[in-house]
Amino acid sequence: MISNPIQTYWGLIASRHDPDAFAVLDTAYRESQRGYHDWSHIGDLLAKLDYFKALAVRPDLIAAAIFWHDVVYVTRDSEGLLRPDAENVRASAALFESHAKFNETDAAAIHDLIMATADHLDARATIERYPGFTNDLDLFLDLDLSSLGAPWPAFEQNLERLRFEYAWVPEPLFCLGRLQMIDTFAARGDALYRRDETRKLWNNRAHENLARAQEELRREVARLASSA
Repeated sequence: MISNPIQTYWGLIASRHDPDAFAVLDTAYRESQRGYHDWSHIGDLLAKLDYFKALAVRPDLIAAAIFWHDVVYVTRDSEGLLRPDAENVRASAALFESHAKFNETDAAAIHDLIMATADHLDARATIERYPGFTNDLDLFLDLDLSSLGAPWPAFEQNLERLRFEYAWVPEPLFCLGRLQMIDTFAARGDALYRRDETRKLWNNRAHENLARAQEELRREVARLASSA
């Protein structure tokens, strides 16, 4: 059985997909190499969408983007090198399009929402697909960064789950890359979240988490460098 809120939101949009769509999603989010980007991540975002659904003009389209935005998640390419996440995002958007039966306008909106996750901090709506689309895009991106504002034990566990997905990357390189990402998020200050409502809920804790993670990662990078 599909658990709520996955069941609830898939029921809302299932008829606008082909019959194979959910099986494709289910196979992807159960892949053995996933640690963070699995069904628990999708369920968490859908639960948070449900909490904030009064802010959304088209919660059904945001839900569709949540279901599909990480359906392709591969950390290294065929040559064994780090695969840019933008390639995963493009592949996820294409897979959505191959299984979707939304009308043209709604499909384009969902495509834009998915593609925005290739550049969380700087993505902007270039076309107002429907009245309120920009605000929906901002809400969707805030939901996708909501884990930064989780309680520290959950934040730390998420980092460990991400490490599992990059288990093939040597520890020094992984720590440097993770530190660079966290530094980028921390540098945004109050602009980390776009909507006032999400900022009030997550911003302070997110920056506490990021500062703590920065400190720990810098110590680890220094330790690894000294032992090399």
